[in-house]
Amino acid sequence: MKIEKGKNRLPRGGYIVPTQLGYVQYGAPPETIKDSMVLPGSVPVIFILPGELFSVEKGIAVAELEFPLYFNHFLKQRKTLIIATEGQKNQILTLLQESVFGPVNVNLESEFPEGNKSVGFPDMKKEMEHFRGNRKMEDLVEFGTFQNGIFAMDSLEIRREDNKGFFIYENGELLAELPWTIDFHFKYDIGERLDNPFEAPEYGITCLGPSHGFDPADNTSGFILWINRRGIMIDPPVNSTEWLRESNVNPKLISHVILTHCHADHDAGTFQKILEESSITIHTTETIMDSFMRKYAALTKMKKKTLLALFNFNPLTINRPVFIEGGEFLFYYALHSIPTIGFRVHYRNQSFVYSSDHLNDPAVLESLFQKNILSESRYQSLMGFPWHYNTIYHESGVPPIHTPIKYLASLPEEIQKKITVYHISRKDFPTDTQLNLATFGIANTLYPIVEKSEYENAIEVLDIMNHVDLFEELKVSKAREFLTIVKDVHFPMGEYIIHKNTPGDAFYIIKNGKVSVQNVGTNYKKEYGRYDYFGEASIFTGNLRSADVMAETNVSALKIEKNAFINFIEGTNLENSLKQLIEIRDSRSWDLLSDSPIFRGMTSHQKTQMENIMHFVEYENGHKLFDTHEIPEYAYLIIEGEMNISIDGKPIRKLSRGDFAGDIFSIQKRIVSPFCATLTKKSQLYTVHHEALNNFIQRNPGVYMRLLRYREEILSE
Repeated sequence: MKIEKGKNRLPRGGYIVPTQLGYVQYGAPPETIKDSMVLPGSVPVIFILPGELFSVEKGIAVAELEFPLYFNHFLKQRKTLIIATEGQKNQILTLLQESVFGPVNVNLESEFPEGNKSVGFPDMKKEMEHFRGNRKMEDLVEFGTFQNGIFAMDSLEIRREDNKGFFIYENGELLAELPWTIDFHFKYDIGERLDNPFEAPEYGITCLGPSHGFDPADNTSGFILWINRRGIMIDPPVNSTEWLRESNVNPKLISHVILTHCHADHDAGTFQKILEESSITIHTTETIMDSFMRKYAALTKMKKKTLLALFNFNPLTINRPVFIEGGEFLFYYALHSIPTIGFRVHYRNQSFVYSSDHLNDPAVLESLFQKNILSESRYQSLMGFPWHYNTIYHESGVPPIHTPIKYLASLPEEIQKKITVYHISRKDFPTDTQLNLATFGIANTLYPIVEKSEYENAIEVLDIMNHVDLFEELKVSKAREFLTIVKDVHFPMGEYIIHKNTPGDAFYIIKNGKVSVQNVGTNYKKEYGRYDYFGEASIFTGNLRSADVMAETNVSALKIEKNAFINFIEGTNLENSLKQLIEIRDSRSWDLLSDSPIFRGMTSHQKTQMENIMHFVEYENGHKLFDTHEIPEYAYLIIEGEMNISIDGKPIRKLSRGDFAGDIFSIQKRIVSPFCATLTKKSQLYTVHHEALNNFIQRNPGVYMRLLRYREEILSE
C-alpha cells in the first residue's frame, strides 16, 4: 500500500494520515493491525477515535486498539497515544483493562463443584499478576483529550465537529478531512468455495483461521466443531459469518458459541455472531462473561442487562459435564494472562481436546510451582494434559503466554500425529515434525469416523422442526405426527419445484440449499434458505400457485402432502398464523420491508417472521397512533402516508413509507413512552402487537439493536 499526502484508506477500514510526527491512524476496526504492520512507517503510535466506537450494522468495535498497544509496547518499547473525548477515554480504559490485564476482581469459587477445594483450582489473581509483571496501564498508553473540540500537539492540530467529522491540520495547513464514522471492510481468504451448499456432518472440525492477530498473511484463529449436524463455533473470528456465506455454508447451522477468553482476536466475532438473524447460546464461565459484558457495555454504551437479553448464556461449572448438541463437554481453566478456558469432548467413539490459549511447557509449569504461583493440585492438573485423546487441537505462539512450538515438536511422534497446531503463522511452523498445521477452509473440514445412531434421521427432522418458528408452540405429540408425514425430497440446481398456475399439492421446508420465488410481482429478489418454508398459500386458498419456485442451488427439503398438512395444523394456532402470513404476503409486504431503513438488512427468514406478525390497518388524517406518557400497545410500519413524531408537543421527525413508528424500549419494558405519533395524511400501515414484537426481537437481537439505536437517534434530535 502506497502512502500519500492526505488520508489513506486502510484495506479493512479506517485511515492513515502521514504527518511530521509519524502516521496518525483514524479509527481501528478489528485486524487493521495486519494492514498497518506492512506499511513503510509500520504501526502508528497516534490514534484518533471516531465519533462512534461501535458499528451496530456490522456488530463490531471500530476502535480495536488492543493489538496496536501490544505491538508498540512489546515489540517497539513505546507508548501509544489515543486522542479521544473524556467519555471515550473512560470507555477505552474499561475495554483495555479486561483485555490487557484481565478483571480487577476475580473469585472462581462458585465456578467449581467444591469451591477452592476442587481439584485443579487456580489462584487466578496470582497467575494474572505473574503474567502482568510490574506493568501498569500508563506504561502502554497515554491519552490526549479534546478541549472545546480541539486537540493540539507540537505542529499538529485536530478539530472534532460533532456529527460532521474530524479535521487534521499541520502548521495551520489542512492535511485531511475525515468522516464522523468509519466503515469496516472484511478482508479474508475464503479458501475453496463449495459448488453446492455445505452438508453439516455427524461429526467434524472446520478451521476458520489458523493463525494469530499479528499475521497479515492468514486468518485469525477459530474453528467450528460439528456435532449431530450442528455447528458449535469456538472463538469465531470477526469475519466468520461472511466467510461462511461465501463458502456456501448456511450460518443458521450454528446456534452455539464457546467463548474461551476476552482477547480481541477471540471475542470480536462472538458479539458479531450475537447480532445475526437468530438468537444463539454462549457457553463460558461467569468470570469470562462478566469481562465480556464490561467490554461491550463500554463499547456500545448499553447496560449489561440489555446486552444479556440479546443471547442465551449458559454459565459453565469447571469439570462438570455439559451436553451441547449431544457431545459431552468438560471445561477447565487454561494457563494464560487473563481467565481462559479450554475443553475436552466425548462424542460416541471420538474424543477431542482443545487447549485454548495456554502456556503448556513442563519446565515453565515446574518453575511456577516452585514459586508458589501454582498450587500442587493446579500444577498436577495442568501437567495431566490428555495426550491420549483421538484429536488434539493445540495452540502455539510466543512465550511467555503461549506454548512454544519446540515443546510440541519434542513430544513422541505418535502424539504429534494427533495434534493440529493453530494460532501460529505458517512461517513459524516447523516442517521437520509430525505435527499438523491447522488448514483453513470448509473444503479442509476434518471428518473423524463416528459410530452411527439408529435415530440419526429422526434427530435431523426434529432439529429442522425445532428451528421453524411456525412450529415452536406445538406439543410433543405433534412432533411424533410430524415424523410420520414428512418426506425427504431433492432438487438439482435449476429445477422448478413449483410452477405458477398449477394446483397446490404440497408444503415444503428447506433442509439445505436456496430457492428463488419468481414471477411474483416484487421489486426485490425473493430467496429462501435453510429453515424457510413455502407452498402454503394455494393449500389454504384453493387457488392456483401464484409464483414459480426454482432451486438456485442443489436443494434438500422436507415435503408434506396437502391433505396431511391440513390435517396436521387443523385446530392449532399454526392454522391462523399461516392464514395471516398468506394475507400479508399478498400485499407486497416484502418490498416494503426491503425498502425500510430499519428492516431492509434483514434476511428472508427474518422478513417471513415479520410478515407473520403484521396486520393491515388504515387511519384518517389526524389520528394519534400513540401518545406521550402512554404505554404503547402497538408499533407501526408505514405503507403509504405520513406522520409526525413529537415530544411534549414539539415535532422532531417526519416519517413516511417504510419508516418504523414505535418506541421499542417502552414496548419491551411496558413503560410510558416520551413520544407522540400523529398522522398528517390518511395512511395505510401495518401494526405489530407488543407481545409479537417482543417475541420477534428476542429471536433477532441484531434487529433489536438497530431499533434501539434508531430510538436514540430520534431522542437526540
